[in-house]
Amino acid sequence: MMKKILSLIFSVLLTLIAFAQQPSHNKGTFKTYEPGYFQNTILKGIEAYDASKDIPKAKATFKADASDFDIPNNKETFKQYWHNEPVSQGNTNTCWSFSTTSYLESEVLRITGNKVRISEMYTVYCEYLERAHAFVQSHGNIYFGEGSEANAVTKIWKKYGCLPYESYTGFLPGQTFYAHDKMFEELKNYTEFIKKNSIWDESAVISNFKSILNHYMGEPPLNVTVNGSDYNPVEYLRSILRINPDDYCDVLSYMQKPYWNQVEYEVPDNWWHNADYYNIPLDDFMNVLKTALKKGYTVAIGGDVSEPGFLAREANAAVVPDFDIPSAAINENSRQFRFSNETTTDDHGMHVVGYMEKNGVTWFLVKDSGSGSRTGGKEKNPNFGYYFFHEDYVKLKMMDFMVHKDMMKDLLPKFKKQEVK
Repeated sequence: MMKKILSLIFSVLLTLIAFAQQPSHNKGTFKTYEPGYFQNTILKGIEAYDASKDIPKAKATFKADASDFDIPNNKETFKQYWHNEPVSQGNTNTCWSFSTTSYLESEVLRITGNKVRISEMYTVYCEYLERAHAFVQSHGNIYFGEGSEANAVTKIWKKYGCLPYESYTGFLPGQTFYAHDKMFEELKNYTEFIKKNSIWDESAVISNFKSILNHYMGEPPLNVTVNGSDYNPVEYLRSILRINPDDYCDVLSYMQKPYWNQVEYEVPDNWWHNADYYNIPLDDFMNVLKTALKKGYTVAIGGDVSEPGFLAREANAAVVPDFDIPSAAINENSRQFRFSNETTTDDHGMHVVGYMEKNGVTWFLVKDSGSGSRTGGKEKNPNFGYYFFHEDYVKLKMMDFMVHKDMMKDLLPKFKKQEVK
């Protein structure tokens, strides 16, 4: 422990020295944002929208000055791989499902040559059932929220299968955007009622969860017809999509757990305490990511999108200004320092679909389901639904990604055998 503390102190000293030797050239500015795509389009597309209640008063936010950076301005300049067009998660916290489903759609094309659209909301539906089971079995001792992780999708698909989008959209008649606030409030209140009254009848709880989910999302079909044949969701996954959930690795890089071990990602959205993450040093983390993209693979990625350098409205971009930390000082210590003091958080999941090399730097093309990438609407924003991530931002603020095991085959032998629990 003392070794780690000394390492962190040393990292901070290096950063201070770097600041002293290389004066900051990037500027910050306070921005006051008027209501944007989320308020003006998503919320207004939801039934019973109350503008006076939902649009907050504008307040100044400190942001990097986008004009200080040479940011790409056209997604078409990137080398990119097939993916479905960006779709909105609406007023839900389901980025984990949208990003990973998009990633696995790209994997289906890579593996089978077929273009498919897969239901994000069937996975969300089943994830709530899994939480209900865990809530009862633990007597309420789990984190109950809307968020989850990329490997929740492969976990759900392995047990429940998946469905084509057209067979289960998760929309009720007349809906144009997803809205789960009322549904989640009802589910949350029900779990509190269960715990308060010690109602641990698992079958009854699951039945009531399904009733609530069916009311707000619709009931999923038991079978789908594809090319004239009927398949249940598990058969559809295996026979049509030909995706094996066990073929995917969740890659992590942080110092608080030993490298070259499979470890737990210690964030609330990993509510089931999954400890299968492959924890590797930062240089290897970046190398796997870049190599995968150069070899034609995409990745699902997750991390923090709440920084002064996250310039969603200004440029659909994410950069690290040198008033935060100079590029040369970004390393595993500065990364861990921010995670440990919670200035790096597990905010958002996205799909990396391409890359470009510009002035010796890698930029990543990131497909997004959130509202921030949709500023101005589709007609005015040529990069609607996408971000441009500078490699420094990924290195400092993106904590984990999912990739096919083929991209980890040279590293997997380095991992210690896990003890049988």
